[in-house]
Amino acid sequence: MKEQLALLPSYLTSHVQLTLLALLCSTAVSLPLGLVVTRVKWLERPVLALAAIIQTVPSLALLAIMVPLLATFNFQSIGFLPAFIGLTLYGILPILRNTVTGIANVDPALLDAAKAVGMTPSQQLYRVELPIAMPVIIAGLRTATAWTVGVATLSTPVGATSLGNYIFSGLQTRNHTSVLIGCVAAAILALVLDGLVRGLEISVRKRQLRQFFGLIAALGTLYLYLGFNLATTVFLPSIRPVTIGAKGFTEQYILAEILGQWIENETGRPSTQMQSLGSMVAFDALVAGDVDAYVDYTGTLWSNVMGRPTVGGNRTNVLAEVRTFLASQHGIQIAATLGFENAYAVAARAPDAETLGLTKISDLIPLGNTLSMGGDFEFFSRPEWRSIQDIYGLTFQEQRTMDAALMYQAAASGAVDLISAYTTDGRISAYNLRVLEDDRFAIPPYDAVILVSEQAMRRWPDVFEAISALNGTIDVEAMREMNLAVDEEGIAPERVAASYLAKLRTSQSPDITELNKPPPSPAR
Repeated sequence: MKEQLALLPSYLTSHVQLTLLALLCSTAVSLPLGLVVTRVKWLERPVLALAAIIQTVPSLALLAIMVPLLATFNFQSIGFLPAFIGLTLYGILPILRNTVTGIANVDPALLDAAKAVGMTPSQQLYRVELPIAMPVIIAGLRTATAWTVGVATLSTPVGATSLGNYIFSGLQTRNHTSVLIGCVAAAILALVLDGLVRGLEISVRKRQLRQFFGLIAALGTLYLYLGFNLATTVFLPSIRPVTIGAKGFTEQYILAEILGQWIENETGRPSTQMQSLGSMVAFDALVAGDVDAYVDYTGTLWSNVMGRPTVGGNRTNVLAEVRTFLASQHGIQIAATLGFENAYAVAARAPDAETLGLTKISDLIPLGNTLSMGGDFEFFSRPEWRSIQDIYGLTFQEQRTMDAALMYQAAASGAVDLISAYTTDGRISAYNLRVLEDDRFAIPPYDAVILVSEQAMRRWPDVFEAISALNGTIDVEAMREMNLAVDEEGIAPERVAASYLAKLRTSQSPDITELNKPPPSPAR
């Protein structure tokens, strides 16, 4: 709990910064646009339709779209900017629609009276229409506030720090405390911001000037702090940390910690992490220089980045071709091959596999239409799955996409018959699953490799040299043990990583069970 709460100030500040700045821009766009639409009637339908189309795009997809779009125009492709733009777009519809609705519902008799007393159109707007429509407009702003706070938690996969860091990492590592803190903090933040907006509306409606100016001062102070914080980050020079990327599963969190701690100890340079990135988001960020290094897998690069067929790949040949492609096309270097392979695999419950005589994937062919299979968020859209279907001719009764952290439980409980397991996952043995042999070589090799960007190599040659020293330092059994320590024993990835690095320095096997003990209190 203490370790998680220590992260709260940073995560909360980033979340509030994203939320309030996006809301400010959403309001700045929506209110004037809404007023224009009420005056130019033919604009109403296309403008509201466009805002509605944006709103119908799933929030996570909207944020993800920003990454390649910004990269195309050579803007920062991950981090604050894509999340900010996505959240701003997502907050427009409720404010815009309520502005149009509120003004449209003003009693025509009041407008006639305003004209009769000689009011100009602008006076009618500011003295009659806007005051009457204000409760409806504020209701839209309150809706946008709640939505933006919630959607901001989804900014983690595009590299923006938020309370979503708690939720994404907690779900993957089964750290329920982390998930709870993230959810509770986001809920409290939504209630506080909603209360501030509601307070403004009440103070205007009841003409409580003291309360109104007090709330404005509080919001102004908060915006000044957030703006100053953002400006110092963007404009003031500082020691740039080495940015380590991590995809959204346990092994990646551990390896990112190993990389970060190793770099800091060997070079003295600070490091930071961008966690829970999507596969292509992480790679695109490396190409753009927004991420300096991360661990990827040759099979992913071979099929997703290079677009090569997944069938019959030889480990040595695949590694050599991936290395050549990355260097020639993107200037990216493979600094180290860690020494283990983490491939996709099809796994079944061991008792069922024994009963049905399942030892290899081809054994599923006569049973496929009677079985159900679970896969992670990417699996059923990946080339490996299409290759399995084509080569083995498999068609299952049901395919279920689920969070990777839940697949193993689903298999063990019988919710699905098969899952797309990872070969280094310790939960394979913990849940008594059997990995079926890929006897027709549909799945390519997946050697874990450390990628370093061209920019990072130029900037920090010593970092590249330090990372290269990790070549061949982690075997598959060691990786399974570390994954199991996090997933089943609830040990924090940073502590597992620290223990393994201690092994490298002392050549003594780390005792994972010792990590269950609380860390010693700091010296007084």
